[in-house]
Amino acid sequence: MFKTVRLYLSEIKFAHTVFAMPFAVAGAALAFSEAAAARDGRPAPLFVAEKLALIIAATVGARSAAMMFNRLADVRYDAANPRTARRAVVTGAISKPAAWGFVGCMCAVFIIAAALLNTLSLALSPLALVVVLGYSLTKRFTPLTHFFLGLALALAPMGAWIGVLGSLASFEIPALMAGAVLLWTAGFDIIYACRDYRVDAASALHSIPKSIGIEKALYLSAVLHAAAVLLLISLLAVSPSLGLIFAFGVVAIAALLFFEHMIVRPNDLSRINTAFFTINGIVSAVLLVCVILDVLLPC
Repeated sequence: MFKTVRLYLSEIKFAHTVFAMPFAVAGAALAFSEAAAARDGRPAPLFVAEKLALIIAATVGARSAAMMFNRLADVRYDAANPRTARRAVVTGAISKPAAWGFVGCMCAVFIIAAALLNTLSLALSPLALVVVLGYSLTKRFTPLTHFFLGLALALAPMGAWIGVLGSLASFEIPALMAGAVLLWTAGFDIIYACRDYRVDAASALHSIPKSIGIEKALYLSAVLHAAAVLLLISLLAVSPSLGLIFAFGVVAIAALLFFEHMIVRPNDLSRINTAFFTINGIVSAVLLVCVILDVLLPC
């Protein structure tokens, strides 16, 4: 059983939850602060614990369903790509019926968690699933697929906000965070797609590196990351919960993204894994820590 669990976790890249979970928790933290301001007092610990548990369950469910659906949708293309040819669905280590069953179970986890959060979360849950599952199909007809991935991750802070408050009150706050997540994700996914430039060029799949070349794609990625930083600055301006700590965090994120673009060059893609996994994981962690500290220790 342990080997089976490990196989499934590896296939859905469970460790990559670090790219979505911090933004869901950060969105929830800002929503708790908004709720505290509205009620003139901190939310009860039990309320916070219950909401966080359900938001985490919803995030894990949606992301896990999306990753396994991606493996099923791309099995033919993964088999032709040396980088992905050993994936479990490709080799048959995980059968297609089992993979579909996993997708269904994880969708159920997401919908049940949304229902337990509030009515609005439940009503919007089918739309969220369309986005997170539909991303895997976009690479078949548009090079803007990276932005659809960004939209899928951007749902995390917006969904957490709705999950806590049950309304769209002060929605400009999670919307700005979501916009930053969308641009940040699209930017680093463009970098990562440069690894598959030759494979994509020989297939029917679309990507921005395939469409405009690696050099221009990396330039566009840098522009998107600069725009993401500007949205984080705007978030600092509109959210009463954020202050000096978050400002330092934005500076740190800008420095990390600058370093990311310094180590990946059109003629040297050898450090893409460092840029994709390490630096972007740190970016999401920095944002989460700074939001929580600012909410708990307002400056």
